[in-house]
Amino acid sequence: MQPTATVLVYSDDANTRRQVLLASGRRPAADVPPVEFIECATLPAVLERLDEGGIDVCVLDGEAVPAGGMGVCRQIKDEVFRCPPVLLLIGRPQDAWLATWSRADAAVTLPVEPVQLADALAGLLRTRLSVQA
Repeated sequence: MQPTATVLVYSDDANTRRQVLLASGRRPAADVPPVEFIECATLPAVLERLDEGGIDVCVLDGEAVPAGGMGVCRQIKDEVFRCPPVLLLIGRPQDAWLATWSRADAAVTLPVEPVQLADALAGLLRTRLSVQA
């Protein structure tokens, strides 16, 4: 059986989570393993799932309410040992500086553009999996 990568997707909006899953597909690039998604709609669910371990990449919605993905990113970068890379979904390109402040590893704008999201996710998976090897 082929190994899979686990991607946590956080947004309070089910439509945003669905956009991420559909844009990524089962395998965002040919050179990365198939992806299993864990969907979270609340900050406590994100923290609980990260505590359990096994997450390879986090995709966080910067527009989520009440806990926005930028603040969540900064928090997990401070609190989670060997924090997985984070792909931040931002509302507009001008928010890229906020993604930098939050210490996100990559950022893409909403609404999700499938090629851009798949490329960014695949890049973070490559980095994470090469570090773990």
